[in-house]
Amino acid sequence: MEQKNCDFSALVKQVRRQLSLSQEDLAHHLGVSYTTVNRWENGQSRPSKLAKVQFNAFCRNMTKRGRLALPENRIDPANARQD
Repeated sequence: MEQKNCDFSALVKQVRRQLSLSQEDLAHHLGVSYTTVNRWENGQSRPSKLAKVQFNAFCRNMTKRGRLALPENRIDPANARQD
């Protein structure tokens, strides 16, 4: 389970850097606080189910727009919503 938290931390950082967003900017896009994104990136907390769904939807949207180059397997299909 700790591995999943590490994977999520790395994914948040990767997404944020590819999109050239600050932690505050990403938090705004996801509707969470800056502190929440900071804790995710540092592995200090894990996202709620709702926050993870929002993060996955944001990643899929940015990928569709061509702004994010992320392999499909990096987005958690268990929490993916079908559009």
